[in-house]
Amino acid sequence: MKEADVIRRPIVTEKSSLLREDDHILVFEVAKGATKIDIRMAVERLFKTKVAKVRTAISHGKVKRQGRYFGQRPDRKKAYVRLKPGEKTPEFLEGT
Repeated sequence: MKEADVIRRPIVTEKSSLLREDDHILVFEVAKGATKIDIRMAVERLFKTKVAKVRTAISHGKVKRQGRYFGQRPDRKKAYVRLKPGEKTPEFLEGT
């Protein structure tokens, strides 16, 4: 997998902002088939930072209905990436 295919987008929420400021943890939405090693390599190459640890979580999509029709939102995979001590966060995440 290419680095751009592994990391889909950063997740910017209140919780992720607190994690980024306090613990130097970045949160990304990643490809469902990406492994922790793929995520580590993609973050290190794209943002030129060293990664200490990667944790992943799969969020299952909600079942939604409109009238009598049912549908399901897609499943998402999130990656919590902890940077090594002394590494700084990427520039595009500092202002948010």
